[in-house]
Amino acid sequence: MSAVEKKETPAIGQAYGGGFVTGITRDPDTGVRCLHITAGAEHELVGAWGEYGVKIEGADSFTNSRANTEAMAAAGSGLAKKVLALEIGGYIDWAVPARDVQELQYRHFKPTTEQNWQYGRSGDNPNSEPAGLLYAEEDPAQTAHEAFIEGSTEAFRDAAYWSSSQRSANFAFGLHFEVGDQDLFDKFLELRVRPVRSEVIQ
Repeated sequence: MSAVEKKETPAIGQAYGGGFVTGITRDPDTGVRCLHITAGAEHELVGAWGEYGVKIEGADSFTNSRANTEAMAAAGSGLAKKVLALEIGGYIDWAVPARDVQELQYRHFKPTTEQNWQYGRSGDNPNSEPAGLLYAEEDPAQTAHEAFIEGSTEAFRDAAYWSSSQRSANFAFGLHFEVGDQDLFDKFLELRVRPVRSEVIQ
């Protein structure tokens, strides 16, 4: 991951680093802060997370998208390999977003005006800055970034997207971008991925 000085940290939604600024997380183990950038809609991929019934070592982080994705690829995930092979805007460090990075995608780029899912732990994100709280009906609201509004060029589809965060041998975390339902999905399902890259910030 490359580094960006704190004084240079760009605003949410700004075109930057091959995509669009999405938010900041702090690694719960190391304290390292990262700025996350979401690729444009044209770079979305579709595929299975990996092999059902196989637990992959090193794919359990909620913040380190790249480490998760590399572990997935090493275990044979075709989807992860495709993401790692991407070159967008001259950058080659793309990944499947970790769970708490993916939550930032929904929080800041929610495409619809639908009420948010209010069950389970959807929205809970202690590793983001600021920390994410459980979703309410109208919070988060539809994104203020026009390019990401439903029907616009960069909008997420009304579909489920994979994160790279594994839950067990059978399941990995994902998120449905119509209503913000953060849930577990069978690893063999063919879901969408919107790649991200990350930069360490001071």
